[in-house]
Amino acid sequence: MRRLRRLPMDVWFEPLLIVVLTVGYVIWYQATTFTETEQAALGWDNLRTTILEHIKLTLVATVIVVVIAIPLGILLTRPSMRWLNPIAINIANVGQAAPAVGLLVLFTFWLGTGFRTAVIGLVVYAILPILQNTIVGLRQVDQRTIEASRGIGYSAGRTLVQVELPLAVPVILNGVRTALVILVGTATLSTFIGATSLGTLITTGVTLFLPKLLVSGAILVGLLALIIDWIGRLVELFATPRGIS
Repeated sequence: MRRLRRLPMDVWFEPLLIVVLTVGYVIWYQATTFTETEQAALGWDNLRTTILEHIKLTLVATVIVVVIAIPLGILLTRPSMRWLNPIAINIANVGQAAPAVGLLVLFTFWLGTGFRTAVIGLVVYAILPILQNTIVGLRQVDQRTIEASRGIGYSAGRTLVQVELPLAVPVILNGVRTALVILVGTATLSTFIGATSLGTLITTGVTLFLPKLLVSGAILVGLLALIIDWIGRLVELFATPRGIS
């Protein structure tokens, strides 16, 4: 309860914004007359499937990125491997710098269309924030703290798990949250390579000149990004060891 009272104001403001946008969209949805195509796309059964597919795509890509980027970031902060740092960051930077649509299309030539290709493209695109934040978070741990833990008999592995990682958690989780928000938005582009996502509503709206579909897709993606960002902020705040927050 004490931590709840200490939460920053923006953490309380974000759910309020989510509620306002959701209520506004529901009111607009109920009051709007849709064409048959719009009704088919925005009917609850179809809309629920589209939203769930978008969330699934985002979460699968995030899990893979976390499994790759955090261990790699830890490895690159070890004294014997630090010389690889610039190489790894520059490679990850290529994925971030390349246009997301171009990246997905290139992977399509190699792997074909569909969910798997979309996930791989998103992983390449989102690996940099988590990798960079893992490295930064571990590097900013005070060297004297590490030396003190080694001085009381902790092994290198135990120091990493019980000292370095807990102190780096806020920065690492910030990278995970950033990657999640990036992936929510970028996942809309997967519709161009045959993977179902909320981007399907947006592209259908643009192609068939149906602005209501376009608006619905944009609002739902925005709401999903806000919800994930808010949940990420809460996890980040509650996972931060006392005395750091």
